[in-house]
Amino acid sequence: MIKIETALLIIIGILLFEAIVFIHEFGHFITAKKSGVKVNEFAIGMGPKILKHQKGETLYSLRLFPIGGFCAMEGEDQNSDDERAFINKPVWKKIIIVAAGAIMNIILGFILMMITLAPNENFASTKIAVFADKSVSSQTLKVGDELKKVNGYDILTSEDISFALATATSNEMPMTIIRDGKSQDINVKFGTVEKDGKDLIQIDFKVEPIKNNFGTLISQTFKSTVSVVKMVWASLFGLITGQFGFNELAGPIGMTDAISQAAAAGLQSSFWDGLNNLIYIMTIITVNLGVVNLLPLPALDGGRLVFLIIEAIRRKRINPEVEGYIHGAGLVLLMLFMVIVSINDVIRLFS
Repeated sequence: MIKIETALLIIIGILLFEAIVFIHEFGHFITAKKSGVKVNEFAIGMGPKILKHQKGETLYSLRLFPIGGFCAMEGEDQNSDDERAFINKPVWKKIIIVAAGAIMNIILGFILMMITLAPNENFASTKIAVFADKSVSSQTLKVGDELKKVNGYDILTSEDISFALATATSNEMPMTIIRDGKSQDINVKFGTVEKDGKDLIQIDFKVEPIKNNFGTLISQTFKSTVSVVKMVWASLFGLITGQFGFNELAGPIGMTDAISQAAAAGLQSSFWDGLNNLIYIMTIITVNLGVVNLLPLPALDGGRLVFLIIEAIRRKRINPEVEGYIHGAGLVLLMLFMVIVSINDVIRLFS
């Protein structure tokens, strides 16, 4: 039987995911309205409508499947004689409308990150405070060293240190540190531990704490949000270059499993730890959605931005039917890709 706390976290997780979708589409919606664009429908979810309400020119709907949403604007993918159509607006307004969804996701990520960090008495810095017994890295590193770059990866937060070491292909790597106020480039070797047939690098030191106050909370929230954005880009680059395999890519099913595992791990200590873990995972998801949506691929906001930038350079509109066909083909490929990833998620769950 599912415990009440677990069931409650599942419900909160679904609501947070819908909030992520809502804030993305609301970014398009509010900027479209402010720019004088006619919005025909604002929908949360996909598939058949289960709730709908017509207010003025816009139909507001809640749809059956909680896997997305849309903001349907007049003249978005086709010609329209309506002066309030998206296609008839100045290119700079269209760029703002298209980019607003991803920007709102990143802003939401900032807010959620602040929520997860606010209860902490201290934050983790990037300056070494103490080494563990039999530390391997202490042969090169010293107490007081501030890590600025690990294996070529820029370090802003302690999470960056963990990510850089977790994705390293060797336990010996170059680092840039600040020692005695001066920048130094050194090579550092770490110890390893075997887990699931893999040699994982051991972080054998602890970092100095940063006292939580209003100034450090804002600073740490900003840095942590930037760190998540960097990790998303680095992960995408790793997939393209083959550093990460296809099996390490997760779709909606894989994300649901990761969310449940994070919540369950937190529940072992308290409900609030489980909730905090859940919010942190949702922070990563909303930032991920914002960043990925800006990729210059058809059907994504980034693909639309490419066409708008071309329009701004040419000072001439691209044929909306041609653009529509390209985005339509991109959407088909995207859906096919999601189906393949979801199948892989299911196989991974049972294997």
